[in-house]
Amino acid sequence: MKVVLLAGGLGTRLREETEVKPKPMIEVGGHPILWHIMKSYAHFGHTDFVICAGYKGEIIKNWFANFRILNSDFTVSFSNAVNVTFHSELEENGWTATIADTGQETMTGGRIKKIQKYIGDETFMCTYGDGLADINLDELLAFHRSHGKKATLTTVKPISRFGVLDIDDFNQVTSFHEKPQAEGAINGGFFIFEPSIFEYLDDDSVLEKEPLRRLAEEGQLMAYHHAGFWQPMDTFRELTILNELWKSGDAPWKAW
Repeated sequence: MKVVLLAGGLGTRLREETEVKPKPMIEVGGHPILWHIMKSYAHFGHTDFVICAGYKGEIIKNWFANFRILNSDFTVSFSNAVNVTFHSELEENGWTATIADTGQETMTGGRIKKIQKYIGDETFMCTYGDGLADINLDELLAFHRSHGKKATLTTVKPISRFGVLDIDDFNQVTSFHEKPQAEGAINGGFFIFEPSIFEYLDDDSVLEKEPLRRLAEEGQLMAYHHAGFWQPMDTFRELTILNELWKSGDAPWKAW
């Protein structure tokens, strides 16, 4: 089953980093966040990726093209033809990645539409290239197959940025909750789509607007509830959180 990764956005809220690289190439623990996402999928046996590149997509292409050289010891033999001998096997051996230029300004639904030729008539997974979770992808896939609908999205409850106070009628603070989970559920990404999703998309589609709304109206959109770890990387504060978790040696998303 192919995994589509949306990796073409501008990442304007991380401008200091994204002036020089696309957001999915921002590093967490010395590796692009895109690599962490791919490792999470590979842990569950999903190693056939389609990368929807756009803004500064050449950096993503160069990273993939040079991945083995950058992550291996090797010997170069200079003769009539330059020969390279690698001295180790990569954990990523067996992965395949199709890097598709889906445009600088294309929206999320349009990016998926533009890679339709690489998906064909197959069910596929999809997520954003800037968030991490400890989601059990086997359970997500089983849920999707159980309901027979066209689309599944994963819901999460984000952590509030602020502590919450309980105050009585006399203005006395009775309890303090440090950064509790929010009450409502939101779209956390980690989709599974049937190929009929392409009927809901065009080159200008914003996935999170008309396509998902229409699917919901038609009763074709189901929600898989994830109660575990989920963290987007939209701000420097969130980037710092992810790096601190990785440095601690106890990153919740690291199942491999």
